[in-house]
Amino acid sequence: MPILKRNPFGHLLFFKKMIIRIFGIISHGRYRKFNNLQIEGSEILRNLPEKNVLFISNHQTYFADVAAMFHVFNASLSGREDSIKNIGYIWHPKLNIYFVAAGETMKSGILPKLFAYAGSVSIDRTWRSGGKDVKRQVKNSDISNIGKAIEDGWVITFPQGTTTPFKPIRRGTAHIIKTFKPVVVPIVIDGFRRSFDKKGLSIKRKNVLQSMVIKEPLKIDYDNEEIADIVTKIEYAIEQHPSFLKVLSPEESEKYLKTEEELNKKRTFWKS
Repeated sequence: MPILKRNPFGHLLFFKKMIIRIFGIISHGRYRKFNNLQIEGSEILRNLPEKNVLFISNHQTYFADVAAMFHVFNASLSGREDSIKNIGYIWHPKLNIYFVAAGETMKSGILPKLFAYAGSVSIDRTWRSGGKDVKRQVKNSDISNIGKAIEDGWVITFPQGTTTPFKPIRRGTAHIIKTFKPVVVPIVIDGFRRSFDKKGLSIKRKNVLQSMVIKEPLKIDYDNEEIADIVTKIEYAIEQHPSFLKVLSPEESEKYLKTEEELNKKRTFWKS
């Protein structure tokens, strides 16, 4: 690999590899020592194409979720079965893995900026900015950059756009799927919210069982399925459909769903 080779976003691959190695070594113990990451379905990763893959997942922290996926993806591609034992896999990481993140999050300090260089596709959220609700048009350049990343490799996205559970799926994810026609792989995670702070940088609690379940790619009719149908399919795939709200009473569930229905009318990522 030429030392000055760059990815489609102009990032030097040599520097990107160094960042992934360093943060991979630092973060490994968070999933193997202080807490235990249980993995299911890693064999699915080895059967995926080299590029044009979109991972959709529920979201629990800003950075720990993505870091865990980097570990699991690279460990699996190195032949490990549902395990991230022996961190040697991080020495030759897959360099065309990207993740979609809010631009303001990735500019909030030196660490986020380094994380961004490791693979962030930064976008401006259309529904929230600076901790306040906003309503603005999606930037065409954001969609173009996500498409560029999909065409170059694997992209991780969190369709709810928030770490709060059971929030509505952004319709923009369905538009991206219909536009770029990637292989769509669902991932369901748990335990990260209990073990890390919201940013996913500090360990909040030790000896927590974290889990990551990688599911078979979704079957999608890119040309004929409606946006709403794809949104519903995503909700079920990442286990964020309202039917998974088992812990609430019927009255609480009804109140929650009415509130979310009203909020969903105000939220948009992509102008239809």
